[in-house]
Amino acid sequence: MTGSTLPNGALPNGPVDWDRVRLVVFDLDGTLYDQRRLRARMLLRLVADAARRCSLGTIRVLRAFRDCREELGDALATDVAARQYELTAERCGQSPESVRKTVEEWIERRPLDLLPACRCRGVERVFAGLAVQGKTIAVLSDYPASEKLKALGLGASIVVSAMDPEVGALKPHPAGLAHVLNRAQVPAEQAIMIGDRVERDWAVAQSHGMRALIRSASPIAGVDTFRGYDDEIFWPVTEPQPMGAPAPAPRSLTISS
Repeated sequence: MTGSTLPNGALPNGPVDWDRVRLVVFDLDGTLYDQRRLRARMLLRLVADAARRCSLGTIRVLRAFRDCREELGDALATDVAARQYELTAERCGQSPESVRKTVEEWIERRPLDLLPACRCRGVERVFAGLAVQGKTIAVLSDYPASEKLKALGLGASIVVSAMDPEVGALKPHPAGLAHVLNRAQVPAEQAIMIGDRVERDWAVAQSHGMRALIRSASPIAGVDTFRGYDDEIFWPVTEPQPMGAPAPAPRSLTISS
């Protein structure tokens, strides 16, 4: 069976009180766009480039780079802006500057024109609804996010990257989210994190005692999840009702197994 939409009240940790939420912090990669779709399209470009160069060097560097970042994130390492390139360079036998140029080209620049077609359905309505309700929208990403956000046609009041000098650490290190909360001047109990990785986005929210929603194709025990931005969880944002108005009639829900 396909399709699944859990009612807001059916979340493992109870319904989201959107009236209390003042700050919504989004992860970017895999949260605001379909990462699998993007990577599949980027793989075609990488393969074409490898054939032209008769070399798998770029693919090897990018794979090693992602592995190193995972290790740095797991270790709650700091000063990752430099360490990510140094570790990758050691493994690939290249200079840190060469690795940096490869990453900037293939992870930061080349995917930009593909992002609009990979944007998650309905996310623009959630952003618009949050703005209408006067809530602060922030993006907290482990990668530079401003250009990707622009390519997606989305806007945020606060955009923070793990690479920013004030942060220098990957999720689930609490520094990035602490910086967002400080800039927004909103307490954690009046904020919510929306991401796609339990071990990164859920974990960093938990470290601040903050609510989180995780985008996932299937339920995760003990974790508040959603499949898409048209789920009932977001109806109070995308379809706000006047005070005293009856709740909207339930939509038909399809449950997957």
